[in-house]
Amino acid sequence: MVKEWATVIHWHEGRALLRYGSSSGCGSCQARAACGSYLLNKIGPETVHQLELPVAQPLVEGQKVEVGIPENNLLLSAMLVYLTPLIGLFIVAGIASLWFSSEFAIFCSGLVGGALGFLFAKKVATWWSKDEGFEPIVLQIGLPPHELKVQFQE
Repeated sequence: MVKEWATVIHWHEGRALLRYGSSSGCGSCQARAACGSYLLNKIGPETVHQLELPVAQPLVEGQKVEVGIPENNLLLSAMLVYLTPLIGLFIVAGIASLWFSSEFAIFCSGLVGGALGFLFAKKVATWWSKDEGFEPIVLQIGLPPHELKVQFQE
């Protein structure tokens, strides 16, 4: 299960709007020199994402929620996005190489195959979006911000 903590922006009638982004602690571990996430966070813009999920328990703004998605579904989605256009490119370019002798025609056919693979991936992703197994689930709900009180003793 891949887990991420998110902050509640809004909750209304069982639907929660959550905000999550790159972790502020990313880059503090020993593996940062070889970590792809650290490098992407360093060169890319600060990205914040929003997600709407069903949550029966009433939530307040600023409350933390742990959201998870099964790893196998995440891997299937990644394979669909990255491999389907690549496979389409190779298959169509391979078939085109049997018909055409021009490298430019084979190249153009490969691009068409990649585009067809992308469109196929988009169609499959639409089917999968209706499957509840691909929807993130709420794993834990943190305390509301006003419930946590810190007392100092001198």
